[in-house]
Amino acid sequence: MATIREIAKRVGFSQATVSRVLKDDPTFSVKDSTREKILNASLEMGYKNVPQYQRITIPQDVAILNNVVPDEGLQDAYFDELYEVLVKHAEEQRMNVTMQKDVDSLIANADKYAGFISIGPSPLDRKTLHRLHKKLPHGVFIDINPAPALFDSVQPDLEQTILDAIDALMASGCSRIGFIGGLGNIMGEHEYPEDVRTFAFRNWVLRLGLGSASASMSTAAFASSSWLMSYDDNAGDVYFAIS
Repeated sequence: MATIREIAKRVGFSQATVSRVLKDDPTFSVKDSTREKILNASLEMGYKNVPQYQRITIPQDVAILNNVVPDEGLQDAYFDELYEVLVKHAEEQRMNVTMQKDVDSLIANADKYAGFISIGPSPLDRKTLHRLHKKLPHGVFIDINPAPALFDSVQPDLEQTILDAIDALMASGCSRIGFIGGLGNIMGEHEYPEDVRTFAFRNWVLRLGLGSASASMSTAAFASSSWLMSYDDNAGDVYFAIS
């Protein structure tokens, strides 16, 4: 393991400065560029005593890929709030965040960023995903997983959510259950224009013997002005809506 003396020699600062930065001395004021240089060198040289929170606060430039399809409805509201939360937490982690409006712009400016976060469900073809990975391999997709072999993702377990809702309704005595959902895509190797929640509902209704899935479902775009009204009153005894 590298020593304080070896790190100081490499970065060109005194041992006292290096020691106080690595200990995150709250009484010690130092430029961000100095702190970054010392932290980077300590990690590269295998110094083990850097606190974990210090390891994740080295300033980085990160892009947010706006992969949202505007619909002036619930989807826009969700992704607008998600963007605000991402920016807030990125700033807390001393990340410099820049919005990229499309994947071609992100690829063209890839050299400026340490990585990217993608928000929005718009499908990306495999050729584009491979081009993106070649230029910027460190990326995380939120809510979707278009290329599991190339990028990480953060997703809720929507299929389990649907099953939990059906179980709860069945436990309360309901036997004819309807579903109101939105349009979407199942991502990965097998892209298909159907939201994963609709897919899960169709599957579990048939498996649990609850009748015809097609007779008890209604889907439309996630827009507050339309989708809640587009269902058949006679299709189910009870509906649950997923947004």
